[in-house]
Amino acid sequence: MTLPSASPTRAQTPDKESVPFHEPAADGYPLGGFTWRHALPDTRRPVVIINAATSVRCRHYSRFAAYLFANGFDVLTYDYRGVGESRPSSMKGLKASWTDWGALDFEAMLKRAQREFPGQPIDVIGHSFGGCAAGLGASGQVIRRLVTVGAQFAYWRDYAPEHRLRMFGKWHVLMPLLTLFCGYFPGKRLGWLEDTPAGVVRDWSTPTPRYEGRPSGRKLLARDGRLPFAEVRAKALAISIGDDPYGTVAATERLLGYFSQAEKTHLRIEPQDIGEQEVGHFAFFRSAYQATLWPIALTWLQTGELASDTPGRKIPRSQAL
Repeated sequence: MTLPSASPTRAQTPDKESVPFHEPAADGYPLGGFTWRHALPDTRRPVVIINAATSVRCRHYSRFAAYLFANGFDVLTYDYRGVGESRPSSMKGLKASWTDWGALDFEAMLKRAQREFPGQPIDVIGHSFGGCAAGLGASGQVIRRLVTVGAQFAYWRDYAPEHRLRMFGKWHVLMPLLTLFCGYFPGKRLGWLEDTPAGVVRDWSTPTPRYEGRPSGRKLLARDGRLPFAEVRAKALAISIGDDPYGTVAATERLLGYFSQAEKTHLRIEPQDIGEQEVGHFAFFRSAYQATLWPIALTWLQTGELASDTPGRKIPRSQAL
């Protein structure tokens, strides 16, 4: 797949207002990230956790984090195990799955936010798989507001029809084959993604429409007898972009269906709605969209509502799968 906006930009350097941190995941794995914290605590000020896309470094979201900080939020960004600030010395043999990224790594960020910002509301931004991770933490009931962008868990039939066969070959055939050969997916050398743990690749490439059909989803269901998505009772805004081949209406609605107790709004934006020819899967968080797309997420975090002049259209809940 060769789309101009099909891959993340080179990782940005967090600005001088951010501070690096290390936090053990729920199982003790060391995670790295960055905090944007205002000098004086204020229980009225929300703290936002940003969940990255699969194998995209948290530094990709640094400018967006700084934008939220400048608009009155405290912010946490972090890398899942195996990626960026949380990468071990060797990727071979690393046990990490999508469920680990949500149930262990994201859960640790929820706990950190409660500890480091006591009494403050907790909001979440989830990009791509990061929106799914937002439903996998056991403490999901503490999330006040949730914004997802292009969020889904890669069911191949939900990919945009014009890209579906090529994407299936790339992500569901070639990626697992290279992972089998290397012990992990060497995405960085290919210029596709950051290097990706083998367990994450197994989850991504398994062709099932149900999250509990993914290898680590099955284990989570077998262990607890349930998936924790229903713990999230947040006001949730799902943003999908018209030319995003991953985050189609079907893919977005498939994931939204798991958030059974959340108050859900699905906003579909075509590039032409904001005067652009293309946006794609990754560009939302680039500073070029600070004036057009970022205020949508900001307003939702501030008010739990869409502004009257918000571009795009709401997808009726009757289209839910």
